[in-house]
Amino acid sequence: MQNSWETVSSERNFANPHLEVVTDNVRTPSRSLPRAWTIVHRKAAVIIAPMTRDGKIVLIYQERIPIRTAIWEMPSGQIDGPPQETVEQVALRELREEADYELAKDGELIALGHYFTSPGFTDECGYFFLARPVQQCKEASAGDEGESILDCREFSVAEIRRMIAENEIRDANTLSIWARLWARALLPGGSS
Repeated sequence: MQNSWETVSSERNFANPHLEVVTDNVRTPSRSLPRAWTIVHRKAAVIIAPMTRDGKIVLIYQERIPIRTAIWEMPSGQIDGPPQETVEQVALRELREEADYELAKDGELIALGHYFTSPGFTDECGYFFLARPVQQCKEASAGDEGESILDCREFSVAEIRRMIAENEIRDANTLSIWARLWARALLPGGSS
């Protein structure tokens, strides 16, 4: 059924190094007549849940210009490194650059699948990873000039649950990976 989608025509409206906006006329499996849809193409991203040896989760506090505020979130970043860099390598690089944490020598990076950030208008896909245990880097990372990370802290599962319940955590990446961690019973204290 998936291959019965047909792009009849496509018009590029805008493009820069970060995204492309197109209007596609698409014939879907349930529609014989093409339907016009404006789509934002974005690079895929990684979202990392860094967990310390004592079960705390590392969050970053980052300024986000589109919403004009700083928010707590999981480290994340677009997959735009060298072509030979794997998704796992991107996740570990972003963990280091954004949070200044790294996987401990006995640590593991666990792939948790992917999700679509907002499939009504973009094809952007986020790949989830649990990194555990993590530790602070021995040498500070150079970071990324484009980032505005103001703080980085370790939070208990109870603290993050409260922050979600009280609307302190509001970004889709963090809420989505939290749901995946909870559903797979990967949070300390079980999934209750």
